[in-house]
Amino acid sequence: MKKLLLIGLLTSSFVMSAQTDQRIYDIINAVSAERIENDITKLTNFGTRHTLSDTVSQTRGIGAARRWIKSEFEKTSSACNGCLNVIYQKDLIKKGANDRIVKDVEVVNVLAIQKGTTYPNRYIIMSGDIDSRVSDPTNYTDESPGANDNASGMAGTIEAARVLSKYKFENSIIYMGLSGEEQGLFGGGGVAQYAKDQGWEVIGIFNNDMIGNITGVDGIVSNVDFRIFSEPVPPTETEEQRKARRFYGGEVDGISRQLARYVHKNVKQYMPEMNPMMIYRLDRFGRGGHHRPFNDAGFPGIRIMEAHENYTQQHQDIRVEDGIAYGDVLEHVNFKYAAKLTAVNAINLASLAWAPPSPTTVKIGGIVQPAAKFQWSKVDGAKGYKIYWRDTTSPTWDNSRYVGDITEFTLEGIVIDNFFFGVSAVGENGFESPVVFPNGIFR
Repeated sequence: MKKLLLIGLLTSSFVMSAQTDQRIYDIINAVSAERIENDITKLTNFGTRHTLSDTVSQTRGIGAARRWIKSEFEKTSSACNGCLNVIYQKDLIKKGANDRIVKDVEVVNVLAIQKGTTYPNRYIIMSGDIDSRVSDPTNYTDESPGANDNASGMAGTIEAARVLSKYKFENSIIYMGLSGEEQGLFGGGGVAQYAKDQGWEVIGIFNNDMIGNITGVDGIVSNVDFRIFSEPVPPTETEEQRKARRFYGGEVDGISRQLARYVHKNVKQYMPEMNPMMIYRLDRFGRGGHHRPFNDAGFPGIRIMEAHENYTQQHQDIRVEDGIAYGDVLEHVNFKYAAKLTAVNAINLASLAWAPPSPTTVKIGGIVQPAAKFQWSKVDGAKGYKIYWRDTTSPTWDNSRYVGDITEFTLEGIVIDNFFFGVSAVGENGFESPVVFPNGIFR
């Protein structure tokens, strides 16, 4: 009987891991490189989108750009019978807030909120940046098309809204255009605080910052590589949690790292032609992006971007110098690649929005025993649960077992010392929550 039970568990594990959903492939196919090209072109034609640029003109400056972005979200909402609530979120930043804020400025973000049917207060977010800059970050008048940085991420976010608005989801999705990134991540900071004030439960944020370049300054050309940046543990962890990590592990198993692993796994399953690269740091060396304010607020967040940057096309005055053409202009953007990374976002937004919540509590036991033991909190709406484990040196969850609708299980023959473990919830539709690393111990 015990042998039959083991066979049943292994069979269930195979069925759950092999399951795919045709809707995810439909989402991939629905993303349009042509629409993304049109949107990037439109954004570059505003001349400059510097955070401190003109807000009155209908054709130039960040004011015109954000009004156009809002109008595009509203068109999408009209096409889905008002499924998006499109709003501005604003904060006044005073002159001298840092050396890049040379005058008072209202930082205005555009949010398009698609409410979930079962968990309307749980949000998965995709963002792009509205603003652009040239060499001098205080120069808000010169031409700053910002084609790749970051019209590409903004166009991808607009396109994801068009595609996913055709579906209903259990959780809410927010498609977001953020301002003030180049001046000090003010837009993300404003929305992160707004989320806390509103009591939102944020599943995670996908910050898309530069998703259109395939030719690196190092000479590498690739239209399949992309990077997923994630910090190892939240900056909000307590001293007690930090001390516990010394004895129980978890140095690379924070909530943002689990979100990164979720994206990596999903892409490998549904877009095997792509090469997601897990980068074990908050962002590029010494640099920042708009997921960081969300991390600072205790929310999971990652940066999704091209793998091979070209620094001659970032934060540069448009010019030719020593035979090198500098500037972030339209001809350097690969629209098909931007569409691929938009699809990466869209399938993960959908997967998380269709999934049940993660277990709140996961406890682990089995110290000095030939088995690993687990207990976890029940999740309403979950069909069952999946236990994951991996070698302590592995970046991804490499082994799993679906265990059904129970709240405790023992992995016989698995020594707790040699692996890291986690538990996810699985919905009736087969979609999974992010994995939860154990946050409690029992004996």
